[in-house]
Amino acid sequence: MAYKLGLDCKLYYSSSGVSGAKTLATNVRDVTLSVEATEADLTTRGSGGWEAIVAALLKGSIEFDIVWDTADAFFTALQTAFFAKSIIGIWVLDAATPSGQGLKADMSVLKFSRNEPLTGGVTVSVSLKPAYGTTPAWGTW
Repeated sequence: MAYKLGLDCKLYYSSSGVSGAKTLATNVRDVTLSVEATEADLTTRGSGGWEAIVAALLKGSIEFDIVWDTADAFFTALQTAFFAKSIIGIWVLDAATPSGQGLKADMSVLKFSRNEPLTGGVTVSVSLKPAYGTTPAWGTW
């Protein structure tokens, strides 16, 4: 049986979007990639009394924490993209390139919240979603 540990997964970024060269982001913790489908209700009188639902639009999000490190290039790229309302290219993969499988997309940074725990290091909670005018893709990159 094959399995993966989260610590073996990789997150890459490019400040110029997914068309640019990707750089490994090493300053991330606990990445969550969510991919789901919205629902379209196609229930008819002929559905035998059952609601008939089909998958419609796909939607995705990436959430993670990053250590507050203003000297880290990925931290700076996220901070810049958030305040400039610009995109950042992201690859969330289950292994290093070129054999890692996962999602790649130009993303909007929608959350950049600083966490200051009394007994821990300062981190930032980040939330990314696909940007306007781009099409996310799943594959091996």
